Amino acid sequence: MNDFDFYSPTYFVFGRGREAEAGTYVKKFGGSRVLVLYGGQSAKRSGLLDRVLASLNGAGLHTAELGGVKPNPRSGLVYEGIDLCRKEGIDFLLAVGGGSVIDTAKAIAIGVPYEGDFWDFFSGKVPEKALPVGTVLTIAASGSEGSPDSIITNEKTLDKNSAEADCLRPCFSILDPALTESLPPYQTACGVTDIMAHAFERYFTNTEDVEVTDRLLEGVLLTMLHEGPRVMADPHDYGARANIMWAGMVCHNDMMGVGRKQDWNSHHLEHVLSALYDCAHGAGLAVIMPAWMRYCADHHDGLRMAQMAVRVFGCQMDFADPRRTALEGIAAFRAFLKSMGMPLTFAEIGADPADIPKLVEMNHVGGGVTGGYVGLTSDAIREIYEIAAGLRD
Repeated sequence: MNDFDFYSPTYFVFGRGREAEAGTYVKKFGGSRVLVLYGGQSAKRSGLLDRVLASLNGAGLHTAELGGVKPNPRSGLVYEGIDLCRKEGIDFLLAVGGGSVIDTAKAIAIGVPYEGDFWDFFSGKVPEKALPVGTVLTIAASGSEGSPDSIITNEKTLDKNSAEADCLRPCFSILDPALTESLPPYQTACGVTDIMAHAFERYFTNTEDVEVTDRLLEGVLLTMLHEGPRVMADPHDYGARANIMWAGMVCHNDMMGVGRKQDWNSHHLEHVLSALYDCAHGAGLAVIMPAWMRYCADHHDGLRMAQMAVRVFGCQMDFADPRRTALEGIAAFRAFLKSMGMPLTFAEIGADPADIPKLVEMNHVGGGVTGGYVGLTSDAIREIYEIAAGLRD
């Protein structure tokens, strides 16, 4: 296990109806003038936005609103939000929604006190200060409600980049599993897929002696295998929703990623797909993750992937040929994704195999290597996209 520092200060408020306490927690963390950020009309139609605003107004807080956050959030609304915050003297951001809304709030939060272009922080500059952010979570998927990360797409360049710093961790997050019951099954399945991907990105490592975090990650993956089908069968299964929602948070606040080198190549490959085709992030991961695993099975000793196959998917270990066990695990993962209604091919997400050279170029690898569990060159990236497109076995 590697040395590490770990700091996770977010205050979590979990349970039914807890969004009614939003005003209390904004005041607890020093807010007085609040920008409420949300996505489409569902927050209004469901009455959630009215309940949150009533809580804020009841606490004597000034509020402003900004809606219109889209999946794969764009830079344009971030600039609009920064201008609005400065005009209104905003000192706190409250994100009501899923990962896209929370990531947009975080980007605005670092842009308001910064004199330059907020995109600097999505191009390598590390944020040192930000306005405080709180969340009312409506989708269990990204884990942004507890993480130090934000991911935004630059509308001019189509670069989909991340910023990371402890100042981006939310002050508090309100998690009411009942708020996710109205999600379409496809979005629910995308969320489960994203949570599993966050576990796999940490699980596949070359760091030795990480048994504690291995077992924690396996626990999350097994939970998704159990709760995913339950919630697809009954969207109002509060117990399944609760387990999925908490798994999404613990999986991505990095408590299970400390002390080990992580991968994240699958996320990088998917970010290019969703930037170009605007597919759902979870759907893109369902296409990319098995293809990446298939590539790794041919370019690694196969032992860790075989361990995953045995511990998570119940495969029998072939000690003479760990690769065979690894391939069984990959097949089981694909079968699970298919059972959840997730896409598995380029065609199913509207991706064109003819665009593979462009996708490779958008990864900005050039002739070098991007690190992780298995180092990827531009040729390796091309091969993974070809596997995902069905051009290779």
